[in-house]
Amino acid sequence: MDTTASTPMGDPAATQRASQLVEHFFRHETGRLHGALTRLLGTHNLSLVEDVAQEAMMKAFRAWSFGGPPANPSAWITQVAMNLARDALRHRKMSFSKEGNIITHFEQTVAAAGAGGAGDATADVDADFRIRDDSLRMLFVCSHPSIAADAQVVLALKVLGGFSTSEIARAFFSSEAAIEKQLTRTKQRIAEAKLAFDLPEGAELAERLEGVLATLYLIFNEGYKASAGEKLLREELCREAIRLTLLLVEHPAGKSAQSHALLAFMLLTAARFPARVDEQGDLLRLDDQDRTKWDFSLIERGLVQLAQAAQGKTLSEYHLQAGIAACHCMAPTYEATDWARILRLYDDLQSIKPSPVVAMNRAVVVAHLHGPQAALDAIAAMPQRERLESHYLLHAIVGELNHRLGQHEAAVKSFRRALQLAKVGPEQTHLARMLERSEGLSQSG
Repeated sequence: MDTTASTPMGDPAATQRASQLVEHFFRHETGRLHGALTRLLGTHNLSLVEDVAQEAMMKAFRAWSFGGPPANPSAWITQVAMNLARDALRHRKMSFSKEGNIITHFEQTVAAAGAGGAGDATADVDADFRIRDDSLRMLFVCSHPSIAADAQVVLALKVLGGFSTSEIARAFFSSEAAIEKQLTRTKQRIAEAKLAFDLPEGAELAERLEGVLATLYLIFNEGYKASAGEKLLREELCREAIRLTLLLVEHPAGKSAQSHALLAFMLLTAARFPARVDEQGDLLRLDDQDRTKWDFSLIERGLVQLAQAAQGKTLSEYHLQAGIAACHCMAPTYEATDWARILRLYDDLQSIKPSPVVAMNRAVVVAHLHGPQAALDAIAAMPQRERLESHYLLHAIVGELNHRLGQHEAAVKSFRRALQLAKVGPEQTHLARMLERSEGLSQSG
């Protein structure tokens, strides 16, 4: 969210605090707010939903910069969104009865928020087949089977997670223009087809589960390795993905082997966060991490989820990724890592979900088992390698492999290209050190 367009002439420190708080709420409140607005304004008004939510956040930024945040920011933003939506409805000359219903529902939502989210016994009717959380409801809404799978994920990231077009483009290795066009087409498709995005009940929910899992995975991945900015980790996104996935596995429609496997992957991966960067926020590679800082309670929870995932007959990509994460977590030292087992898991993953990213990660494992030249050969043979040419990590891996082979000029070239492509501060710092190292060795050699 860009809050720089209308910066008030106030205390700079207060303005910065307000900007940070609004950014925090934009990430955390977007799904709930968009979910409520979509249910009330209709799926044919998705663009209006986004405009109302964005304007509400901008009003919060301006107001909080001067007077500080209110006691209940969530209720405050919801009230503002209610007023904006009411104005928009009147402007569009919608029917009085429909407007009245919408405003009444908004007012009930605000009242519930002001009461601290107190539960209503009537809301628990058919609880086994109804999802009460707006964010999770929105995930299923965006995963309508009439929308193409990739478009489901893009739409959910935009309207649920508050992702910018550029963030989504980097997540998909695409361009901003292509993502913007896809979003526009998807919204037009929804409006023209008048798709009913009312949450279905019972087993019908399971039909949308694949898209929901894919979206949760991408949200977690964006938090695990931010696509831009000064922070490598965006733990709030990871926590939100874990929260939603926990909610999913507790629902009958979402309580599947794949859901448990995805949750296991998230927990096992998040367990290593405390050791992933140093005190300055700089990147620490796996072999440099202090494993005593890992969160062993998360590892235990992840292994429990992995055991539950194994009870089904399905073997999904999430099972295999969770298995890889478990191998890392179970190794007492870096040297004790079972690279042979990890390679087998990557082979299985490449067979059921082939992608250049999987092939690239597999090549790193090949280097541990068979040496850097074998890894370079594997990268050269990768299918669709051209899709990763704009991804810094490919060039960073090639640079490191050439460094290990003593091919320092080639390493310099690869590290320089990786540094040009890197968007995150800690990664840029790490790559600059690797480039400086290789340049020194190249000159001395």
